[in-house]
Amino acid sequence: MRIIHSVSELRAHLAQQRSIAFVPTMGNLHEGHIELVRMAKQRASCVVVSLFVNPLQFGPNEDFDKYPRTLEADCAKLEGLAEVVFAPQVSEMYPEQQTLYVEPPPIANELCGAFRPGHFRGMATVVLKLFNLVQPQIAIFGKKDYQQLAIIRQMVTQFNLPIEIVGAETSRAADGLALSSRNQYLSAPERTEAVYLYRTLTHLATELKAGNHNFALLERHAGQTLANRGWEVEYISIRSQHSLGFPALGGHKLVIVAAVRLGKTRLIDNLEVCL
Repeated sequence: MRIIHSVSELRAHLAQQRSIAFVPTMGNLHEGHIELVRMAKQRASCVVVSLFVNPLQFGPNEDFDKYPRTLEADCAKLEGLAEVVFAPQVSEMYPEQQTLYVEPPPIANELCGAFRPGHFRGMATVVLKLFNLVQPQIAIFGKKDYQQLAIIRQMVTQFNLPIEIVGAETSRAADGLALSSRNQYLSAPERTEAVYLYRTLTHLATELKAGNHNFALLERHAGQTLANRGWEVEYISIRSQHSLGFPALGGHKLVIVAAVRLGKTRLIDNLEVCL
């Protein structure tokens, strides 16, 4: 496995590769990330994993400075799975002030985008930069960041990028909590309580499959259930899987998406439902 920090070395090393699968991450890897890398290894001869905490997708009051940076531990987990680890400094990815951005579609201003203005613009911009550097045939993203995945799919389609985007199922702890680097911010009591997010989503899915399609009422009750337990609910919303817009009458491929805060920790999760 080769650890690369510079753009020039990365390009030189990958120049002769014809089968590349790419897994972009912000590091602090957990088992969910490793599962993405295992999927990549099945699909290409060269697996590239990026470890880069992207400042463009963090707001002024978010956790960019304290976001865990664990390069040595991450590389140990990737040994034998990845051929290349790309871990650039911010100055390498942004050699001058970034004044050109990917402007994401209107859905980027809803759901998480309504609470994190500019986040998806920064995310899409760095992903496009990484795609240009790595030139993969396949890129793998987890479905936990469902809105992110939807925006990346649209970007690849609309910019005619020759990249297959693979969405991987969310990796979960035994009690159902979606794996996330931010889970380590949870205190012990909060970690016990955190399972109720997934339980709330599964209850919603059960209601939908039973024929209850009063989406607004279901969303309101789910949010109130968590609020009564002390959670701060940003949103719980039932959307179309394809567009993340509001479901059309008779639509049967739905996704329940949610963002909540438990103490100081922001958690996101989702659950696909086929009626």
